[in-house]
Amino acid sequence: MTKKERHIDFSISPFIVIWEVTQACDLACHHCRAEAINWRDPQELSTQEGFNLIDEVHSMGTKIMVLSGGDPIKREDIFDLIRHGADLGVRMATIPAATPKLTLQLVKKLRAAGLAQMALSLDGPNAQIHDSFRGVPGAFDLTLRGADYAHSVGLPLQINSTFSKYNFGAFDEIAQLVRDLNVVFWEVFFLVPIGRGKLLEQMTAIQYEKLFQKLYRLSKKVDFIVKVTEAQHYRRYVFEQETKNHTGERKRSEVKLSSRSTRDSRPDEGIGRAPKVVNAGNGYVFISHTGEIYPSGFLPLSTGNVRRDSLARIYREHPTFKLLRNPDCLLGKCGTCEYRVICGGSRSRAHAMTGNYMESEPKCIYAPKSCKQ
Repeated sequence: MTKKERHIDFSISPFIVIWEVTQACDLACHHCRAEAINWRDPQELSTQEGFNLIDEVHSMGTKIMVLSGGDPIKREDIFDLIRHGADLGVRMATIPAATPKLTLQLVKKLRAAGLAQMALSLDGPNAQIHDSFRGVPGAFDLTLRGADYAHSVGLPLQINSTFSKYNFGAFDEIAQLVRDLNVVFWEVFFLVPIGRGKLLEQMTAIQYEKLFQKLYRLSKKVDFIVKVTEAQHYRRYVFEQETKNHTGERKRSEVKLSSRSTRDSRPDEGIGRAPKVVNAGNGYVFISHTGEIYPSGFLPLSTGNVRRDSLARIYREHPTFKLLRNPDCLLGKCGTCEYRVICGGSRSRAHAMTGNYMESEPKCIYAPKSCKQ
């Protein structure tokens, strides 16, 4: 990553753009944000509209774009979309579902189109837990096979795992399997109760802290990136751990987060961690399969549509995005927390659980100081 990329201004350019290219998927995942179905919506953005979107993402200065779903490989033009972005110099990633469509031939075509990184979902250490979560028998074995395909063609592999009470107790086993899969990136999602995820039991705030401890310890031992998504208060936890070893009366504000928490990509890793805090609408923007512009897929508040609006203008000027980028506008204890700039809490979970995206992070146990610093 270049010096310019490390200093990207999130008020101008998002670090990453996620485009949900389709909601069609043959899986029936219990946590699915999109509540995916097994047929394509005729209102999806067309190939040309996709090219136009990728062009605008590139013009905004964004270097990473993820084509998500649903199952992105349900779109026959997925290779053309990847190639278009790669030809512009955008690092393209995608997340194919573990179905019989995920073949070695398909992975070879993704690689040939210019895909920079492929992600697979893994939510259990065995078929019993994973397949139950994904709603289709055989998904676990197909995921492991897909990982082998990625390695065989030299495609950097990312694993995504979503944690709730359902698989909280299997964390250690899942983490070991991820290590065995020789990944470059492990993205750990903390469940946001939207879509089908509303029906899943969430972890308690104390259980969040327990996973934070495990994730932090793991990050010190492995040579791949461990990224936490929708649990921004993990950064507060990391900060606390990093300052424990500092002596004297040095102010916490003077201690930088560890490189493990701010680490970006190396050329051999494909796509890596953002250089600073990313949150809904702040370094991050989501485009639905029909072109709706959201601060996050987990915060589905439409601010416009790429069919009629400029993505750049919406991201830079829409009141919702501007509010989300102002930590001094946070409410409740998040608004008085000394970590509000490096954390900010999950705006998506706040909205899902309180109805107000600027409210306090509902799953944080930290008691901040009474006044802003």
